[in-house]
Amino acid sequence: LPPRLFWQVTSWLKKIFRDEPIPQYEVNAQTVDILYELTENNEARDRDVMLLIEDMNQLAAEYQEEAKYLQDLLAKSLDFSLTSLSTEGTGYLSELVNIALTLEIKDTSLASFIAAMNDLSWDLYDTESKNRELEQELNSIKKKLTAALVLEKRLQEDLKKTEEHLEVEKAKAESRSQNLKFLKNKAEDFKIRIKTAE
Repeated sequence: LPPRLFWQVTSWLKKIFRDEPIPQYEVNAQTVDILYELTENNEARDRDVMLLIEDMNQLAAEYQEEAKYLQDLLAKSLDFSLTSLSTEGTGYLSELVNIALTLEIKDTSLASFIAAMNDLSWDLYDTESKNRELEQELNSIKKKLTAALVLEKRLQEDLKKTEEHLEVEKAKAESRSQNLKFLKNKAEDFKIRIKTAE
């Protein structure tokens, strides 16, 4: 059991359980290997999440810059400000920003929205296609499993019949052996009687 792996696993478990005591587990090569793999996967996922958060923060900062630019542009060219918008207009604007953040588009132009919606439609089609493939594969596995279970049951029945047949044959062989022994004894007895008679 490599000490480095055990140390990494223990360190990760302490981080996961924080102030809680680490649950008891059997310390052997197999459990430490499994926990080490979990450690690696968990840390990789944490790194991915941190990168995603950084990307989202950067995207939000870019949206804020663009919003400020557009706000300044509207204020200068049309003498228009967000405070002059109606409650309904402010609601629409907020919704537009939320949709842009959800779709992770680079700007709020119509072309960006259409491209993002096309990407989502393609992802949805791709996911549905994969789901159909997985469903077909699952059905195939179910059929194979059912066939395997039927075959196993049949084999068990055949094995039981074979064992019963062997028991019968064994009993017959035992009986034949007893008869043969009896006949040998009788033959010896007859030989002795013949010699005596002679």
